[in-house]
Amino acid sequence: MAADATIQSLRATLEEERESLRGQLAELGHGAKGLDYDPNFADSSQVTAERGENEALVTKLVEGLREVEHALEKLGTDRFGVCENCGKQITPARLEARPEARLCIDCAATAASRR
Repeated sequence: MAADATIQSLRATLEEERESLRGQLAELGHGAKGLDYDPNFADSSQVTAERGENEALVTKLVEGLREVEHALEKLGTDRFGVCENCGKQITPARLEARPEARLCIDCAATAASRR
């Protein structure tokens, strides 16, 4: 894949992102059992709407955390930087921008167009 210095830089970026995501999840009250709400909190429509927004945000953060942890598992192996769809190398510029990328830019564009 890339030089050791690049790998170390990507590892540091991924580890910082992992800690950031974990911190954001903790701030939202996400624990091992999901979001933790005060059972004595009044359940009005506003609270329900805010709960829905929090749950959507938590879902997005958890997915981001999974992607980062997946990339960290692959880092240092011959699988890191290889597109999980076509098997081609992911460009260094894409990895620098998105070190957790699973797909090369072509496969990512194709996947996005299917949505």
